[in-house]
Amino acid sequence: MPHITVDYSENLESSFDRRAFALALHPLVAETVDTKLTACKTRFRRADTMVVAGGAPTDAAVYIDIALLAGRTTELKTRLSESVVALLAGYLKPVDGVMPPVYAEVRDLAPSYRKSETES
Repeated sequence: MPHITVDYSENLESSFDRRAFALALHPLVAETVDTKLTACKTRFRRADTMVVAGGAPTDAAVYIDIALLAGRTTELKTRLSESVVALLAGYLKPVDGVMPPVYAEVRDLAPSYRKSETES
């Protein structure tokens, strides 16, 4: 925990510095939700097919999902979402002169969430 998943359009592959974004994102998340930096994990998933609006081949988008253990306020989750969207701008280049839309959601992990004992 926190579990971070970033889905991004295939056409952003060369214009999105994913590793640098994750390395900047982890301290932001850890500080905002008061957790250890070592607890942050991010996975990136390229969406080979993503249709945005009218479906132009140059359309693109980024979706960021942050799942946390329950107990954070709506205000804290909103503040984190806004901070993450703002942060991403520094790691994403425009596509054909247009900055793709970025969406972020901070949500609670399901009550069934478990982790292995070997994780710190």
